[in-house]
Amino acid sequence: MRIGAIDEPKPASDEILIDVCAASVSFMDHLLVSGLYQMRPPTPFVPGTEASGVVIAVGDKVTRFQPGDRVACASWTGGYAERMIAKEWKSVRLPAGVGFETAATVWHNYGTAYYALVEGARAQRGETVFVTGAAGGVGLAAVDLAGHFGLRVIAGVGSDDKAGLVRSYGACDVINYRSEDLRERIKSITGGEGVDVGFDNIGGTIFEQMARLMRWGGRLMPIGFTSGQIPSVPMNLPLLKNYSIVGVFTGAWAEKFPEQAARMNDTLAQLLAEGKIRPHIDRVLPLEQVKEAMRAVANRTVQGRIVLKMR
Repeated sequence: MRIGAIDEPKPASDEILIDVCAASVSFMDHLLVSGLYQMRPPTPFVPGTEASGVVIAVGDKVTRFQPGDRVACASWTGGYAERMIAKEWKSVRLPAGVGFETAATVWHNYGTAYYALVEGARAQRGETVFVTGAAGGVGLAAVDLAGHFGLRVIAGVGSDDKAGLVRSYGACDVINYRSEDLRERIKSITGGEGVDVGFDNIGGTIFEQMARLMRWGGRLMPIGFTSGQIPSVPMNLPLLKNYSIVGVFTGAWAEKFPEQAARMNDTLAQLLAEGKIRPHIDRVLPLEQVKEAMRAVANRTVQGRIVLKMR
């Protein structure tokens, strides 16, 4: 990656042009620039899947926004720049009092967590959810939302220094799966019953262990594979406990069902305005330090999200 100049993008009829103030750095961004994500944009491209700023122009079919609106948006690319374009339905007006830095960390994290818990798992109040990678952006959002929905949260982390953060977001129990026996801890916490909802950001052997720790009728959800390993599961395991494996690819769902995705974004904006969700910012860096930010994400030293400031 390098900082350079490109022509200012022009919005299509269903797009808005945003003067970017802040953008977040996620593991998905790391995968995209590494050529390891499911979708590979042609190079060269401007990274950045989530950003916030002020609308400066709109396409002729746009009805929800006008120049001057404060917005946040999701996009496959484009966020790490002074100007970017975004689809109208992938953008949301910011509630009063919500700053640009906070707004740049919400819709990917909380959108993924919301879609997984509400649409994918159909999670019910009182159920137990085990979240892996719980101190990361999507994981912490899942802990936060799960508590709001009345779920009992078990948070999985890879180091003890992350335990305090996930507890402050409502985790009832914390497991360090690098130093503790995951199977024994889950059995102890759940009285041998297992978990109702498995929310896995890690993949690899963690997911394979979770496949043996599900409760009857549970829902095991692969969210991502930050371990770099795609797991394999013997299919007799879901058969014996009648549980489901539910894939979560929120970006693809949003592309197929844009009206539903827009309603979800509005719901998240309302929760944010009411203080019912609390995005966590690890640090704020200038755009020129984007490589440092990417390395931190790749090395899993980030709690919540890193934010890049354009100015």
